[in-house]
Amino acid sequence: MPFSALGLHTALAQAAQTRGYTAPTPIQAEMLPAVLAGRDVLAQAPTGSGKTAAFALPLLQRVAAQPSERPRRVQALVLVPTRELAAQCGGVLRDFSAACSPRVEVALAFGGVSINPQMMALRGGADIVVATPGRLLDLVRQNALRLDNVQTLVLDEADRLLDLGFADELAQVLALLPAKRQNLLLSATFPGKVQALAKALLDGPVHIRVDAVQEAPAIAQRSIAVDPEKRTQLLRHLVTQEAWSRVLVFVATQYTAEHVAEKLYKAGIFATPFHGGLSQGARRQVLEEFKADRWQVVLTTDLAARGLDISLLPAVVNFDLPRSSADYVHRIGRTARAGEQGVAVSFVVPQSEPHMRLIEKRLGMQLAREVLPGFEPTEAPAQAVAGAGGIKGKRPSKKDKLRAAGLLPPLESGQQPDQSPT
Repeated sequence: MPFSALGLHTALAQAAQTRGYTAPTPIQAEMLPAVLAGRDVLAQAPTGSGKTAAFALPLLQRVAAQPSERPRRVQALVLVPTRELAAQCGGVLRDFSAACSPRVEVALAFGGVSINPQMMALRGGADIVVATPGRLLDLVRQNALRLDNVQTLVLDEADRLLDLGFADELAQVLALLPAKRQNLLLSATFPGKVQALAKALLDGPVHIRVDAVQEAPAIAQRSIAVDPEKRTQLLRHLVTQEAWSRVLVFVATQYTAEHVAEKLYKAGIFATPFHGGLSQGARRQVLEEFKADRWQVVLTTDLAARGLDISLLPAVVNFDLPRSSADYVHRIGRTARAGEQGVAVSFVVPQSEPHMRLIEKRLGMQLAREVLPGFEPTEAPAQAVAGAGGIKGKRPSKKDKLRAAGLLPPLESGQQPDQSPT
């Protein structure tokens, strides 16, 4: 089915084909007609499914059809949880906007960089703004933009917007928007708080669901048993033996990203860290250089688990296991994109064996533990303990830890401590 059969104008349909969209993906085939018809949409789709283009193309067509004003007034707002996703989403919109006549102006707004250039860019107004909630509110307070003309609101990665603590800021943004508007809510997962947001926000939405299993056959998944202290050596061994041109390695902390990257670099492997502690400019440079094959290994926290599109990435490694099965899916989804093949390797230390088994159970799979010569674990795998460890196990929350350190008042009699997911 061609894009034009979905109601997309010829110029935008040709632009999609020029950029490699030979035919609509499942979410694009369902979402384009709904957005063009002005319907609210509730979409669940995995990473790599083409959801950005699914809302970007019809959004540009609708905005371009409106009478042009000077200065331009914001007609569409796209809220995202991270700077990287804002840059990527804005890049897609700007790329396709060249096919619109008149051209649609797209502005980006995110923190971590000076606000002044963003304010300057908004002096002539903008048709579409892609923003993180905090910086958007900063610009509103500075009178750099108004949101009273927004006709379409897009919440991309809605689950992460709420997970990262943007609920209060999101409520402030919603209060600034016209009550009557089109709402598009996209999320990879639908926990209770996202369902509650959808119920409050959407009016008779079109429900779209694209299952992650469509990508699974392209990803060869492996799990290797190894002692904690041998993981860096094992990573170096795999990078060399498998001859991976590029590999994205997920770790639990910024310190581990820095530490392992330094060890690999000293061993002659071009490796660098990528995490939230770096400046926005440094993070952008790492991504650009990684995409240009200037880095062979990037050590990253879950900052890179969603929203980043790195084409032709042959491998992903879980140096540390993810906190949840959903995070596991997002991590390995960085490889095998756009029909390519890829491999996802997880290092399973003895202490994390119960956690890995629970991830497998949640995803309905079972991976055999490989043992590589020279990297045999010396400890026996830990056994699962009821009520301890694993996904959604019971660990002290941040508040519990602060109470233990004497930085918060103790719990009152009968009050239960907070529990946070593992």
